[in-house]
Amino acid sequence: MEYVKKPSKVGVLRANTINDEQVDKIHFATLKILKDTGIRIGSLEAAKLFEKNGAEVEYKDEYAIVKLYPHMVEAALATAARPMTFYGRTKDKDFIAFKNNVGFTNFGETVGIIDLKTREHRDSVKADNGDLVKICDYYDEIAVVDRPFVCTDYPSSVQALHNLQVCMENTSKALFIGAANRDNCKRMIDMAAVAVGGMDNLKARPFLNIWVCPTSPLELAKECCEITMECAKAGIGIACIPMALAGATSPVTLAGSVVQHNAELLACFTLAQLVRKGARFIYCSMSTLMDLKTAEGAVGAPEQGILTSALSKIAQKYNLPTFMGSSLSDSKIPDAQVGYEFAMNAMAAAIAGVNFIEGAGALEFGLTMDYAKLVMDCEAMNSIRKIIGGIEVNDDTLALDIIDKVGPTGAYLNERHTFAYMKEQSNAEIFSRKSRSAWEKAGSKNVAEKAYEKAEWIS
Repeated sequence: MEYVKKPSKVGVLRANTINDEQVDKIHFATLKILKDTGIRIGSLEAAKLFEKNGAEVEYKDEYAIVKLYPHMVEAALATAARPMTFYGRTKDKDFIAFKNNVGFTNFGETVGIIDLKTREHRDSVKADNGDLVKICDYYDEIAVVDRPFVCTDYPSSVQALHNLQVCMENTSKALFIGAANRDNCKRMIDMAAVAVGGMDNLKARPFLNIWVCPTSPLELAKECCEITMECAKAGIGIACIPMALAGATSPVTLAGSVVQHNAELLACFTLAQLVRKGARFIYCSMSTLMDLKTAEGAVGAPEQGILTSALSKIAQKYNLPTFMGSSLSDSKIPDAQVGYEFAMNAMAAAIAGVNFIEGAGALEFGLTMDYAKLVMDCEAMNSIRKIIGGIEVNDDTLALDIIDKVGPTGAYLNERHTFAYMKEQSNAEIFSRKSRSAWEKAGSKNVAEKAYEKAEWIS
């Protein structure tokens, strides 16, 4: 294979992918798309609700083209639930999604798994959801839990019910899960109510958040609309996650993809607020680029980190909580590529202040979950949180009296100040900080092998 040297490109280093002026420009471009181009709505029930509230609607046989006026969107933005607490089934698992409060979560809806015992790839089954969720429950770094797998041992029409059952059995953290259709959504809400002792308790502390996914470009399918409406009525969290592919289902330019993504999401958001003012709504993304050389949706590409960062700034303008895919890998095994791609995109999302950075454990474009990657990701999350936490500066941490006491050529190891603060240092459990000789004495294990062993211990 020949490698061609590309010309260097000098850019400007900046913490924010887009500035406030660009955020406003994208917002107004979004409003223009919603007004002039419109959204295809697959539910006539939803289309009529839009029309009743002032939208321009052109009806077809089984769908409608709905054009939203800016005042409708702005009115909806004024009524959303904020700030939003993501409730666990126990209060110690709550997470408050205020601006720049960064949490992490696993990836969801994969169809394959690297088996923990055989280390071979196979199709996922219902029991895998319980096993992997148990590990997510163990790690404090995982703030909320996304249903990990499609359980291929059950019919697709009822998979969601089985997934919810086994997830609730293995974690008390807030749950994100797909419903597939309106009937499942209703049953899942009933199941969640039983788990917390009744519908009143669920409405008071709704731990359930259900995925809805616009179809790019610019469509809310029937199931998307119906699930959105059911969740809004019941007070359940609506996690709207466009999955645009730049160059395929959205413009190849990232700015164009951001506008389209935002239009799809705000159409769904407006629907939810029309059903019930104050509906719980999460601004999500799994948008990335299609690699036009391989025709694959490259989730480990830097463009996903860029889109995540930009979209998080849009969501922060709206004061909505964020859930963004930005720590997955395109690699097929837990190798060096996994580490680089996770660190690159997870750090970009963390710096942007994303509330929930999704992707832990995911390989192969998000098709496969791997226990080793999940464990390695959790250790890396701890380091990222350490970095973005910065340095605490006060009289005690400045340590002027200790520096004066130890003086030139002294040592700090025996000082009480050192012992008082030593637990605040970062800690590596599976990443090695040992010398080569100590590492060899311990078995010369690579980090993936140690991660598999940790996963087995938790299980």
